[in-house]
Amino acid sequence: MKKLSILLALIMLLTGVAYADSITVYNSYDYIDESVLDDFTKETGIEVEYVMFTRQEEMYTQLTTGGGKYDIIFPSDYIIERLIKDGMLSEIDYEQCPNAKENLLDSMWNSDYDSGNVYSVPYMWGTMGILYNTELVKDEIYSWDSLFDPAYKRDVFMLDSMRDMMGLMLVYLGYDINSTNEDELAEVRDLLIEQKQNNIVQGYLVDEVKDKMVGGEAAMAVMWSGDAMYAMDLDEDGVLAYTVPEEGSNVWIDAMCIPKNSENYEAALKFIDFMCRPDIAQRNYDYIHYASPIAQVVEELSEEEAENVAVNPTEEILERCYFFHDLMDQMELYNEYWMQIRS
Repeated sequence: MKKLSILLALIMLLTGVAYADSITVYNSYDYIDESVLDDFTKETGIEVEYVMFTRQEEMYTQLTTGGGKYDIIFPSDYIIERLIKDGMLSEIDYEQCPNAKENLLDSMWNSDYDSGNVYSVPYMWGTMGILYNTELVKDEIYSWDSLFDPAYKRDVFMLDSMRDMMGLMLVYLGYDINSTNEDELAEVRDLLIEQKQNNIVQGYLVDEVKDKMVGGEAAMAVMWSGDAMYAMDLDEDGVLAYTVPEEGSNVWIDAMCIPKNSENYEAALKFIDFMCRPDIAQRNYDYIHYASPIAQVVEELSEEEAENVAVNPTEEILERCYFFHDLMDQMELYNEYWMQIRS
């Protein structure tokens, strides 16, 4: 380590770039191969304090209330849109992130929440759908309507995420996934309350649902595509399948951003660049099973992976999927109805 420190000091002297001794990274639970953090430290000498959150709104609250100071955060698209409006993100210097500049898929530069990726570098992306047990359902699942079938009493897991569940049900009912119409949101509320009253829902869960589906504890679950892939990989009997319902769904991107109040900007850029290296991106893909935005990782998918819509959704699927947008100014009604649903 002493030799490494001397080498780093020499590099800093020659380049004029001064890196911090440590950075704080704020990411979702179970959303990185933590061994890559150790390797980042070995290569750069920069220690990583790794902090985790459960929901995007929790992360946003921490940032806006001063609950923590972070150098790298991993927000979703609509939260990035909100943070840009709030003026809380630093611009990315791609001259210091050549791996991001060179290795991202072309499609990852065209988002409408951060055009040109000025403030964010994609980390993972995917869809939302239904993971189902082919031995416990009557037929192949095509529609969100299956979540409300009385045949599956106490056999459905819903996702404990307000924006995701209400947005998906808006799409199911034929409305805009970003609707703020009071009557449409009330219809979603009533639909989800009726589902609970009909005793169909076994529970509203997040991370723990993966293992429960592997254990055959329910017929189906609303799930992010990467979590579905994780469960299918652990499914030794091959009974789990993932579908994006025909009515449409959400397509999302989680990205790496640098908060404006970070005191370690240069080191944060170095971390982002490291994460966009193909070998590191491959390790993260292998660990968490979400679709990678790094072109080489996609090119090296096995034939089986390439045909799995949880990893590689078809163009037809993506054409009926929609991004969430920031609705912060209209979230009071969402919060009110969500409280009624959950209580």
